[in-house]
Amino acid sequence: MSALSVRSFASFTLPVGLLAGLLISPVQAQQPPRLDVPYVPTPEPVVAHMLQLAEIGPDDYLIDLGSGDGRIAISAVQDHGARAAYGIDLDPERVSEAQENAEREGVADKVTFEQGDLFQKDISEADVLTMYLLSTVNMRLRPVILDTLKPGTRVVSHAFNLGDWEPDQSDVINGSSVFLWIVPAKVAGQWTLELDGQNYQVELDQRFQKVVGKVDGQPDMLSGQLKGSELRFTLDDRLYVGQLNGDRIEAVPADGAQQGWVARRS
Repeated sequence: MSALSVRSFASFTLPVGLLAGLLISPVQAQQPPRLDVPYVPTPEPVVAHMLQLAEIGPDDYLIDLGSGDGRIAISAVQDHGARAAYGIDLDPERVSEAQENAEREGVADKVTFEQGDLFQKDISEADVLTMYLLSTVNMRLRPVILDTLKPGTRVVSHAFNLGDWEPDQSDVINGSSVFLWIVPAKVAGQWTLELDGQNYQVELDQRFQKVVGKVDGQPDMLSGQLKGSELRFTLDDRLYVGQLNGDRIEAVPADGAQQGWVARRS
């Protein structure tokens, strides 16, 4: 992010006890919404690494959950050329601040913010999903992410993971953990693998991006991993790389990989 961006996002945080006292003060005109996650801004170096890890580019639409002052969504457009970004936050003060920051940075035509419950937001159009939430919130989101986002969507979280769904990559930046997951396609079930004029019956079992399978009833014959819609697996010590397209997995060129095969859902 530019120096101007960093300066414009300068802020401070209150001690938790004092903040709690302010939230329940009887002199307030009205009660603020109850927040699922306390507001703690993501440090600028972590923002930069999150977006770098997501490999965000001009074709990407980013959704930031719990968007705070808007720094992730704004940087996605301003510094990485994303086609658009959207942030949602339960706190109306943060939303107003984010909108002002987008106006100040000249990206309000491509970056929008909304006050609301992130669990009520349709996130299916995201190419990149970013978040800095608590573990409990992440775990509530996990089935939504797996069932709603299209295969290949990049999910990046600051500090908190997604339980036993192992990240595809994780880094530590200035003491802060950053996790990347690539939403896997769904390939579990029965397949017919056609290779060298012969058919093999394959039963795939999937746990997130990890895949194992039986071949013609023989267990533990196949093991592999998904990266979005791409499936890499080994069978009889040979590498197979295929792209899922509907109910077909078709071989794609890759160094050392078996060619001329296709698998169809049975």
